[in-house]
Amino acid sequence: MSDENLGAKSGQKKPKAERRPRAETPRGFRDYFGAEVTARRDMLAAITAVYHRYGFDPLETSAVETVEALGKFLPDVDRPNEGVFGWQENEAEGADWLALRYDLTAPLARVAAQYRNDLPTPYRRYAFGPVWRNEKPGPGRFRQFYQCDADTIGAASVAADAEICAMLADALEAAGIDRGDYVIKVNNRKVLNGVMEVAGVLDSFDPDKHAEERGIVLRAIDKFDRLGTEGVRALLGAGRKDESGDFAKGAGLSEAQADVVMGFTAARRETGPATLARLRELVGHSAIGTEGVNELSEIAALLAAQGYGPDRIILDPGVVRGLGYYTGPVYEAELTFEILDEKGRKRQFGSVAGGGRYDDLVKRFTGQAVPATGVSIGVDRLLAALTAKGRGAVDSAGPVVVTVMDRERMADYMAMVGELRSAGIRAEVYLGNPKQFGNQLKYADKRASPIAVIQGGDEAAKGTIVLKDLILGAQIAQNATLEEWKGRPAQVEVPRTDLVAAVQKMLGGGK
Repeated sequence: MSDENLGAKSGQKKPKAERRPRAETPRGFRDYFGAEVTARRDMLAAITAVYHRYGFDPLETSAVETVEALGKFLPDVDRPNEGVFGWQENEAEGADWLALRYDLTAPLARVAAQYRNDLPTPYRRYAFGPVWRNEKPGPGRFRQFYQCDADTIGAASVAADAEICAMLADALEAAGIDRGDYVIKVNNRKVLNGVMEVAGVLDSFDPDKHAEERGIVLRAIDKFDRLGTEGVRALLGAGRKDESGDFAKGAGLSEAQADVVMGFTAARRETGPATLARLRELVGHSAIGTEGVNELSEIAALLAAQGYGPDRIILDPGVVRGLGYYTGPVYEAELTFEILDEKGRKRQFGSVAGGGRYDDLVKRFTGQAVPATGVSIGVDRLLAALTAKGRGAVDSAGPVVVTVMDRERMADYMAMVGELRSAGIRAEVYLGNPKQFGNQLKYADKRASPIAVIQGGDEAAKGTIVLKDLILGAQIAQNATLEEWKGRPAQVEVPRTDLVAAVQKMLGGGK
């Protein structure tokens, strides 16, 4: 009797099959493939070239920071772990809590404090890379995404803010956004603080008083484009229930207080000077509010002197930014062209970048005030915008594939691919099972290869190779009457010594 039958007779259970892991991306995350990665690389190269031209240096920081160093500045403060992916280093009492960075600004503040004796003042840096937020994912909203930042640490003058706005305009145009398809909106948190002081939501003698209410007001105004007047008004008052039934607590302002704040959101006028005049009316005798209006006036003058007019940069009191560390000027880049949403409705693309002044962020580490300002571009959103405009496409052609007809002649095929690569041509040898030649051509098609190089025993004896134009072949297969291709065969045989020149000619369209 077999061992299996003995086990069955004795009542022993069969061991459970080991559960296989699910091959799926975690919720809120995504994978990026060839063309997307290449498009992002090219776009970032264009943007960072502008930053470099402005005198900014690159910086790479760790993806992991201590939770203490990151601080609690995310707008979604009601979620566990304050919206970050965090863990304790070990179970010992007092052990550090670590977290994935939620942006590139908080790590910069740590760097500025840690290396303050080594870095120049001001310190101008740019950085790009992935960030992570432990937020509820949704359509187009991921828990991991890319940012590209530029910041100036140690410059108190709002000339630094004006420079960041000008540089952002140049970067958007370098990336492929036409002038007229974007606008950079500039405001000042000090102006909003002045308005809230007038409304009784800010006490200049006790800044911590009403802090929760002010946070709700900030987040409500920041969502104005999405929620509209009615939604923001609800959040200023008792609260708002969204379409899913979730209730968001409001700031609890009275009708009169809400009127003052709503007046601020609608303060933009036809011209910059008219907007500034309206803001002066709203802040009244508030010292902090008046200071903010004066700073906006200076920024507008500095930008105008450089030729950045309202066709690119405007004053807009509706911009407040949701993060809690901003202390002065804030700005946001909005794309103004229309796209179709998932339901086929026309809508503007919206914001792709934002930033502002955060003079107290480095102070958390040093105890000394260190002025700072900067901007962050949402890389994935800007790339999606370029794609929507037909500008994000990259050359997605795959490599030239050298096929393998005789296993024992692999060295010859490797020599061919080496020559192609030395000439700057992207190429590879087929490294799968060469038994079925048809599978090699299928592989080349899947790789979007433009050309297959073929050399069997007969060609080797004659000292020739065959070049198969895979792109032309596919076009002819779809439409046999392509007049423009009549003079160009889909397959040619050339001397082996002409490999590189013949491939170059075929890649160049037969010229």
